[in-house]
Amino acid sequence: MTVLGTRPDARRTTDSRPDRWAILALLCSSLLLIAVDATVLHIAVPALTADLEPTAVELLWIIDVYSLVVAPLLVVFGTLGDRYGRRRLVLLGYLVFGAASLSAAFAATPAALIVSRALLGVGGAMIMPATLSIIRQVFTDRRERAVALGVWSAVAAGGAAVGPLIGGALVEHFRWGTVFLINVPLLVVALPIAARLLPETPRRAGHRWDAPSAALATLGVLCLAFGLKEAGHGAVVGTAGAVPILLAGAGLLAWFTARQRRLPHPLLDVGLFARRGFSVGVVCVLLAVFALVGLELMLAQYLQLVLGDGPLRAAVRMLPLMVAAVAGGLSAAFLLRRLGLRATMAGGLGLAGLSLTPTLAWGTEHHPWLLSLCFAGIGFGVQAALLAASDTIMACAPESRAGGAAAIEETAYELGAGLGVAVLGTVTTVVYAPAVATVPGVPPAALAQARESLAAAAHAAAGLPGPSGAALLATARQAFVTALHSTVLVSVVLLALTTAAALALTPRGRGHDEGDTGQLSGQGGSTPGEWAP
Repeated sequence: MTVLGTRPDARRTTDSRPDRWAILALLCSSLLLIAVDATVLHIAVPALTADLEPTAVELLWIIDVYSLVVAPLLVVFGTLGDRYGRRRLVLLGYLVFGAASLSAAFAATPAALIVSRALLGVGGAMIMPATLSIIRQVFTDRRERAVALGVWSAVAAGGAAVGPLIGGALVEHFRWGTVFLINVPLLVVALPIAARLLPETPRRAGHRWDAPSAALATLGVLCLAFGLKEAGHGAVVGTAGAVPILLAGAGLLAWFTARQRRLPHPLLDVGLFARRGFSVGVVCVLLAVFALVGLELMLAQYLQLVLGDGPLRAAVRMLPLMVAAVAGGLSAAFLLRRLGLRATMAGGLGLAGLSLTPTLAWGTEHHPWLLSLCFAGIGFGVQAALLAASDTIMACAPESRAGGAAAIEETAYELGAGLGVAVLGTVTTVVYAPAVATVPGVPPAALAQARESLAAAAHAAAGLPGPSGAALLATARQAFVTALHSTVLVSVVLLALTTAAALALTPRGRGHDEGDTGQLSGQGGSTPGEWAP
């Protein structure tokens, strides 16, 4: 039986590296650091709010700027790695990531933490494209590559899920800055190992690197994010000013896309999207991560600030999400072989949507067992779908464009995470603030602070006399539950639409567009089966 669409004669290759599994371990360790940093602050929000007192918009930027900087820069550094060598970029990324971690750990103001998180995103974007593209380089047999991708996918999801657990354990006993400080000794150990172990990659110096394209992609994504945040809060330019910023972001990205079509060596090979499997895979990644990461932030706050869990207890209660995500990543290769691409992708997305639905009926009461089941269904379903999408994305790209394809996939991950927090955070703000009603005995200043966020409401309530503080916190909790229901509904609808698209558009093949011989931009008419050894 063929596996993931390979032909019966595509068994083993003779040029596989003997140290490929050690390289996979190093790459996954690097990916783990980056994935953890995307969500490690979710549990730390209440402690961070009490210490730095950020506004609602500042808090969203603190959490979100990491993913929003990583997303456009993945394309930039992915193609730079193709041209100058991925190994050199990874080593430089370690240095930037370590310096930014130190800066974030000791940040004294919201602005300083936002800048440090942005620098973390720069370092992460240097490292991330190498994880998938080097896997493609050293795992030349597609069977082994499917296993390696399953491990990679499980680590990516496990890192995002274990981030709150690590954050909860540290915040429970230390200052919130320690969630960044732990990166430093790990990077000190990883740097010399990477210098010795990572393979050199062929440089393609003949391809001109297009700086204007890099600027268009970065500014376009950041304008979209800023406009979305202002639409919900209007703290800087007002809600009316958000519209032209959003239009500017969309225009910059449209300009970027048009420029890529004209360039002989584009920064991002938009021709890859001509393949149906590639396009469906990227959309699946984007929307699945959008729903998962945005909701994880809201649910972490729900556990702590509505149900009253401490940071560590809240993190432990989110463990089923992590365990199920790892299980989904590791078992997805088997599911792909048995069920096929369409059933695995659509089934995973459908399971995630169904698992979210019960939360629409939750209030301020506890649902311990149902909560665990919902987390497990979300984690397993999303991760199985993501592995299916990852396999078809990488199968649709030739080796010469592996860095670009990996960058597109990882951009979809980070853009989905960033936009998930931005959009669902905006929905939460729009619904939450008006729902915090006037409370007798609460001063207007405290009420205004409470309307910034639930974490700010808890901080304001702590400074009021007993009955007034309790009443304000109860009102804010109920308002947050109403807002949470709105974000869940948006996520369920998006997952349902993505499931329908996967069913309608995904080929029936087991890992690629079987029989689709359409040409890629700049490539010949080779099918993925011909690229696989």
